[in-house]
Amino acid sequence: MLNRRTLRIKAMQAIYAYMQAEGSDYLLALDQISDDFAPNLNSMEVQDKKMLEGKKQISQLLFKEWFETRQFETEETDKEILDAVNRAALYYQNTLKKDYNHYYNQMMAAVERIYDHYLGTLQILQVIMSLIEEEEEKKEKRFTASTGPNVKLFLRNRVVQRLLNSKSYQDNIIRRNISWGSDISEIRNVYRAILKQDEAFLAYLDVAEPTLEEDLEVVKHIFKNIIFKEKNLQSLFEEQDLNWVENKSIVRSLVNKTVKIFGEETEEEPILLDLSANWEDDKAFFEELYRETIKEDEKYEALISGSVKNWDVERVALLDKIILKMALCEMHIFRSIPVKVTINEYIEISKLYSTPKSKQFINGVLDKMAQDLADKGEIRKSGRGLIDNK
Repeated sequence: MLNRRTLRIKAMQAIYAYMQAEGSDYLLALDQISDDFAPNLNSMEVQDKKMLEGKKQISQLLFKEWFETRQFETEETDKEILDAVNRAALYYQNTLKKDYNHYYNQMMAAVERIYDHYLGTLQILQVIMSLIEEEEEKKEKRFTASTGPNVKLFLRNRVVQRLLNSKSYQDNIIRRNISWGSDISEIRNVYRAILKQDEAFLAYLDVAEPTLEEDLEVVKHIFKNIIFKEKNLQSLFEEQDLNWVENKSIVRSLVNKTVKIFGEETEEEPILLDLSANWEDDKAFFEELYRETIKEDEKYEALISGSVKNWDVERVALLDKIILKMALCEMHIFRSIPVKVTINEYIEISKLYSTPKSKQFINGVLDKMAQDLADKGEIRKSGRGLIDNK
């Protein structure tokens, strides 16, 4: 299932994209100033190119000052220059705000797509059942006896029936508009070329009256050894989700647990799983981590700068700085998460996504900052198993 490390990773990726966009937006604002003072080639009057170039340079210097301090003090009285700087600042702020919302929405959509893949993977069983029914209808219209395995017996599988007939499954499929559409041909190919030739599947069809356990085992086998392994299906999943390599294990876990639930003897109708054990809390954590890390960027930048001895903070890799800032954010605002857990999580993330030496760097800096902030009373942890140092 979805865990918080995955959410941290996806927030990190969104924050990284946002900070890259921040630099691009800055350059675009400078370009806008250049355009403001570009010679008008359609003008019938002679253009003073030297004067325009001078105004451009002054405007860009003032904008750079504003960018670094969010204000600029000048004795400049040229309205054209001041207007150009104000327009550039407004453009930069508006564009950055759009990027902030864009990457937030993209981040949330990336997580929601995991659930769509979970539903879509379960729906492959529905497609297979439809293909079997389609074949049976064609057989009834033939004059010659059919050959091959009696796949119609798979329609009796109680685990599949319970899953596909459950209100939870049907409601989610309809509400989220899950459909294989034209890609159903790939499933048809897998069904004909692989499933109908699969030894475990054929052995199941030979059982006169399979038990619920046997129904469960064949469904588990189909997912484990065919759906999550077949190369063409995997390529299709990768086309649908650029992060499939990361998300595959989450989808597989959700599917496996769901199949197990629907294979248990119970009088109550089983329901599909949520993305995580407590998705509402995890979602709130996810959103706040993204928003607060960006909001307090300058504060965390200063903390990092003060903790990195004999090292220019500008030389720290951008991804390492983002990891450090997210860890600081988490230590400050999520009181129920132990500091050690936070540090360990971001060390593990640095192993996966940053440079070979980042693990030691992240570990050393976070240990020092955590101790310093705790001594100052700026990090307060409370909750089960934690010392409340408020």
